[in-house]
Amino acid sequence: MTDIKKPQTARQDPSKMAEGIALHRFSESRLPEDERILYDPYAIHFIDPNILGWAASHTAEAKALADEWEQKMPGWSNTIRARVRYFDDFIKDDAGHGLEQLVIPGAGYDTRACRLPELKTVKIFELDRPETQTVKTGIIKKIFGSLPGNVEYIPADLETESLEQCLISAGYSRAKKTLYVLEGFVMYMPRETVGELLSFIREKSGSGSSVIFDYIPACMAEGTCNREDAKNIRDFTIAVGEPLRSGFREGEAIPFLEGLGFTGVHVVTGEDFRRLYFQGKNEGRPVSDLMSVMSAEV
Repeated sequence: MTDIKKPQTARQDPSKMAEGIALHRFSESRLPEDERILYDPYAIHFIDPNILGWAASHTAEAKALADEWEQKMPGWSNTIRARVRYFDDFIKDDAGHGLEQLVIPGAGYDTRACRLPELKTVKIFELDRPETQTVKTGIIKKIFGSLPGNVEYIPADLETESLEQCLISAGYSRAKKTLYVLEGFVMYMPRETVGELLSFIREKSGSGSSVIFDYIPACMAEGTCNREDAKNIRDFTIAVGEPLRSGFREGEAIPFLEGLGFTGVHVVTGEDFRRLYFQGKNEGRPVSDLMSVMSAEV
């Protein structure tokens, strides 16, 4: 696993990447019901109204821009959307098998606490930088009038603050069955932080707990990939101030998890996404092979 050092200038604004992922969820949700692979009625609230207004009044330009990005990063948008759907399915399945706690580090504008009825009785802990959390909780209050009672929104920078201390102070129980969802998180964290977080999960979670996260090839974070799409994705993350910082080398991911003491390690690739979600009317939609998902049990 490689590691890229933290940028010298700390981010002080809400996450633009979180807004971008919300835009993907919104765009997919607008597709016909028999074509879309996910539905998030709340995603629209987390997107700058100016962006939506411009797209609505400049449809040709918006389509041209989307086509340009697709050419630069073929299949990447569909892979992000498939990741959302796969994580949804994984969470719902775990919720049906006695899940008691859900922890989402780097939650961004995740809306699962609001849109997945399977989580109504699950205690949820969402962690992200204060700037992003402030925007998110304000929007949720505007939508629903109040924050959901089963969710703890914890403002925290997990590169400088202890995950354990943040969770314990918010009521986390190390004895309960817990699912850790690290969606769009590991690739933006340094290697040391990733290792510490996974070690905490392994050592301080109840029986039957598990973790799921997505990851990229190490060369994408290092900037050494020969592929143009990998370079374009990396450049985009740098441009928005949230650069890719770590990834796994070929054949490294499973031993890394097993070396930390996890069992039942399972990997899902872009090809698996294609098989699961892009058949029938969606058969022609391209899927990138630059992102994989890994799950493991405590």
